[in-house]
Amino acid sequence: MISYTLKCDQGHRFDSWFQSAGAYETLRSAGHLACAECGSYGVEKALMAPRVSSAETPEKPDLTAPENETAGKIAKLRRYVEDNADYVGSGFASEARSMYLGATPERAIYGEANAAEARKLIEDGVPVAPLPFLPGKKAN
Repeated sequence: MISYTLKCDQGHRFDSWFQSAGAYETLRSAGHLACAECGSYGVEKALMAPRVSSAETPEKPDLTAPENETAGKIAKLRRYVEDNADYVGSGFASEARSMYLGATPERAIYGEANAAEARKLIEDGVPVAPLPFLPGKKAN
């Protein structure tokens, strides 16, 4: 696991964990990184100092505890979404559009859409919002 400090094009900074540097690059190039504060997809790595621990007191991060108040709120939102909405995976854009057009019954859903799909949904008036986390179904 690797932790990066990220920043969006609106100036917000936040930390996020990734399985590897390659996983970060894959998510970034696919347009799946969004700002935890404003939802902007203009997210890049910020300049950061390395975390170094001494051999005498090895530092073991507690990955279950939120790092700050915002992270705690995001964790609470994630639990609410996962408990109250259906995960539709990469079919999110088509499922949201189908519900908007009345072809399928409306229900709470979440999943993945790339930036182009999300932009088209918004342009067409389909009510969608980015989530400040990746779906747990895809997390390791």
